[in-house]
Amino acid sequence: MHTSILITGANGQLGRCLQDILKEQTDLTCYYTDIDTLDICKAEDIEAFLEAHPVDVIINAAAYTAVDKAEDDKEAAYRINRDAVKNLATSAAKRGIFLVHVSTDYVFDGHSNRPYTEQDTPKPCSVYGSSKLAGEEAMRESGCNGVIIRTSWLYSEYGHNFVKTMLKLGKEKDELSVVYDQIGAPTYAGDLARAIIYICMHREKVHGVELYHFANEGCICWFEFTKAIFEISGIRCPVKAIQTSEYPTKAQRPAFSLFNLGKIKRDYEMEIPYWKDSLKVIINKLSE
Repeated sequence: MHTSILITGANGQLGRCLQDILKEQTDLTCYYTDIDTLDICKAEDIEAFLEAHPVDVIINAAAYTAVDKAEDDKEAAYRINRDAVKNLATSAAKRGIFLVHVSTDYVFDGHSNRPYTEQDTPKPCSVYGSSKLAGEEAMRESGCNGVIIRTSWLYSEYGHNFVKTMLKLGKEKDELSVVYDQIGAPTYAGDLARAIIYICMHREKVHGVELYHFANEGCICWFEFTKAIFEISGIRCPVKAIQTSEYPTKAQRPAFSLFNLGKIKRDYEMEIPYWKDSLKVIINKLSE
C-alpha cells in the first residue's frame, strides 16, 4: 500500500536519519520540511500544506532542544514544543492522519529508583521538560490517532550532540571532566528512526494516542559513556569523574532517566540494539 509521509524538523538529527532510511523505500512519498519550508507554529500554514499535499502520516521530528537556553526563552520553547504539536495534532485529527511525535526523558525529575514505565507520572524539573510534557498533553487532547515516543540522550553522525562534542574535545584537551551521577541510556537517532518507521507501517494497531519509551538497551552515566567514546575511537584524553554539583547548568537535568522498554518490545516484537554496538557504528561512520 502506498503511503505519503510528512516529516517536520527534517534537517535535525532524527530528521536526517529518517531521510537516510526512507530514501531506500520505493512505495513511499515523503515530504521533508523544516522551518524554511513549513512553519508548524502557524496552524494555517499546516492546513495549506496538507491541502496541497495529502498525507497518511506525519512524523514530528521538530523540537526546541536547547535545554539551558529554554530557561530564559520559555515562550519559544512552548511555541515549538507545545503549540506546534497542538497545531499538527489538530490537523491530524481533522484529516484522519496518523501522527508520531517525539518526546523526552526530561519529562521526569530523575528521582526514581527503577526504570521509568509509560505509567509513571511525569514531573519535569526544567522549562524544556515542562514544554515537552505540554506537547504530549496537547496531542492527547486533540483526538488524533498516533504515537508519542519518549527517547533519551540522542546522538548521531549529524548536527550537534554529545558524541561529536566529546570526539572534538578529546582531540583538543589535555583532560576532560564529565559527570558520573546522571544515569540513562544513549540513543542512536538511526535506531529511533527505524523504530518510528516500523510503527508507522503498522499503524493499524494503534487506536487513539499510545505512549512508548524507546532508547538503546543498557544503562550508563555520562562519564562512562565518554570513556567508551574515547576507547572506541582511540582517543587518549584522560577523563575525570565529577558530580553534577561541580558542573552547574542553568537547567536541572534528571539524575536518573532510564526507561523500561518492555511495552514497545512487546507490542512490536522489537529488537533494540545495545548502546555500545550502535556507538561503534557511528564512530566508524564519523571516522570514514
